[in-house]
Amino acid sequence: MTNNPTPQAREAIPYQPALRPEMPVIYGPIEFRDFRDRFIEIDRLLDQGGLEADFIISVSLERSAELDVASADVRQQFVRFTGLALRCNLARSILGLTLRDFAIRAAESSVLQWFLRLGEVDRIKAPSKSNVERFSKWVNEDTMRRFHQKLIDKATTPATAQAPQPLNLPEALDASEAFFDSTCLKATIHFPVDWILLRDATRTLMKATVLIRAQCLKQRMPQEPLAFLSEMNKLAMAMSANRGKPESKKRRKQTLRAMKALQKKVTKHAESHRDLLQARWAETELSEKQAQVIIARINNVLTQLPAAIAQAHERIIGERKVPNGEKILSLYEQEVEVLKRGKAGAEVEFGNKLWLAELKSGLIVDWDLRKEAEADTALVLPSVKRIVEDLKLDLGKVWGDRGLASQENNAQLQKLEIVSGLCPRNPIELKRRLQDEDGFREGMKRRGGIEPRIAIFKRLFVGSPCTAKGFAARKLAVSWAVMAHNLWVLARLKLAQKQEAEKLEAA
Repeated sequence: MTNNPTPQAREAIPYQPALRPEMPVIYGPIEFRDFRDRFIEIDRLLDQGGLEADFIISVSLERSAELDVASADVRQQFVRFTGLALRCNLARSILGLTLRDFAIRAAESSVLQWFLRLGEVDRIKAPSKSNVERFSKWVNEDTMRRFHQKLIDKATTPATAQAPQPLNLPEALDASEAFFDSTCLKATIHFPVDWILLRDATRTLMKATVLIRAQCLKQRMPQEPLAFLSEMNKLAMAMSANRGKPESKKRRKQTLRAMKALQKKVTKHAESHRDLLQARWAETELSEKQAQVIIARINNVLTQLPAAIAQAHERIIGERKVPNGEKILSLYEQEVEVLKRGKAGAEVEFGNKLWLAELKSGLIVDWDLRKEAEADTALVLPSVKRIVEDLKLDLGKVWGDRGLASQENNAQLQKLEIVSGLCPRNPIELKRRLQDEDGFREGMKRRGGIEPRIAIFKRLFVGSPCTAKGFAARKLAVSWAVMAHNLWVLARLKLAQKQEAEKLEAA
């Protein structure tokens, strides 16, 4: 093996999937048969469509530095794990399961075992929760973008006299029109009440202290750590009970002062136990990584605690507003924004703005999770650029609601020779286009279809809220969810083709 193989040589990494037993014949209800058939079609897309090989090549290029010096056995094991990571992440996104639940389901479901290629001659070895979690971080988002580009390229390539459609679809997907919209991808945080942050801090610090004391590393405390948590919970309930009562402001201020005094004691005990663990972790049963996790957990809260106390003081005792940009919304999720969307039942949402673009077929062709909240009008042209330049699609028209329309967007789209189907803000202009423009009314009706698409994507594939921790993890989770969703849509199209052919044969 050469020390610096070319990309073409690296593409030739041998990949021989293990022989798997046939899927057992189960006469179940139609819901089970649909579930099974969908996974069979996705397996064919990955295998016969060459998508699995494309993914392995993309990941091997990403990990080229370590693969260049690896032995043949290590390279082969890496390729096998990469294929398993692909299938695990797709299946987990489709089923919408947590890491633990997916590990259990994979061990008991014959369909999943077949799809994941777990079956061997003498045993079935299902991945553990830790391995499933490791697979979720197997690649970065740039690699997922490249993989998605290959999927879109194959799905939109028509059949020719010399070659069939790459994914064996009834016909290549129409990529001349794209439908845009945005939504909020909620983070796993509770409603950010100021004094609740103090309760959260107490809970985290005292539970970490319990872990340290369980290793026989103890500092003098007047009571058990969880007793401090009980005291803070009582104050939190008192704060809620004082709302709306006579002299409620005075009582709430008194309660907050008591919470601040208790928080000082909690902080002092947590700091002393943290320092003790740093100095003597080698004497415990904890590994160095486990000790560092506990220390980082305490440091994360202690770093933000002064700002959280000051925020609560300003709003409750000082009765002054704090700008959104300076607010602490969560001690555990820092990269979260306040999104005022004015939706029914969700006037304000806490998370990150998610941008989606779909084709007529329902395939998601572009996505973007934003770290900072931006106006929807600013997201249209970058999305068009990614679709036209990165995906090389011949985009002819774009559609969106009135929140995306602006003179700048319409002018730039005209320069790119792309017809703007963005709903005009002016009702008179909207009425004129509905009456005079052929296909505009139908396009507006089809544009409404992206709303249920967003609901399906969020609820069934990425999760609402998304359980991934941290912005980078949420961004990667969205990429996997897009890939799983698109394969799910393509499998549905192929099943519809198969059912139509069976009807013609029967007739």
